[in-house]
Amino acid sequence: MAQAKPAAILDVDGTLVDTNYQHALAWYRAFRQHGVVLPIWRIHRHIGMGGDQLVAALVSEEWDAEHGEDVRAAEKALYMSLIVEVEPLEGARELIADLREAGHPVVLASSAKPDEVDHYLDLLDARGLVDGWTTSGDVEQTKPEPDLVAAAVEKAGGGKAVMVGDSTWDCESAKRAGLKTIGVLMGGFSERELLDAGAECVFDSLVALRRDLAQTPLG
Repeated sequence: MAQAKPAAILDVDGTLVDTNYQHALAWYRAFRQHGVVLPIWRIHRHIGMGGDQLVAALVSEEWDAEHGEDVRAAEKALYMSLIVEVEPLEGARELIADLREAGHPVVLASSAKPDEVDHYLDLLDARGLVDGWTTSGDVEQTKPEPDLVAAAVEKAGGGKAVMVGDSTWDCESAKRAGLKTIGVLMGGFSERELLDAGAECVFDSLVALRRDLAQTPLG
């Protein structure tokens, strides 16, 4: 009996849709509205971490306890004003189709809010292609905690799975959940950063990943 193919657990922001810099700008503006000015490059290094983790990581747990909910609400509104500019990354839908055709269950592992994930599913025209998806509402703690990846694996039916992601936080979350990660560079993290965070291999585009998929843990 043929061994079941591992599930493909695909990050969304910065991996399938080009959102990381819009999120960095929205967080910058949200913090600034609340009296904290942070270098945007520092914010960018935390994109991919869930909003429940990001505020404390960038400022402090004490500040998060007092202002975190307000800043998260502000970032949400600011980002939604930019979401109309978001486009799928080249090869995103085709990668999902390739994986499904090869027999891999596919689940999108997003820590975004449900309405954002709905927008991305529409952008990618992916509802009929994927086996499921996660949102921030599925777990108590988002990346780099393993909960979101574990929830995505469960939606894929359990068993073996491989993560595809653009951030060090994807790699860390997958590692804690016991998954290998294929890294991609479109979110702005370097190849060295992704490899150091645990990625098995790194590609500079989804087009390159599709071309060399057989040489990856999803091969």
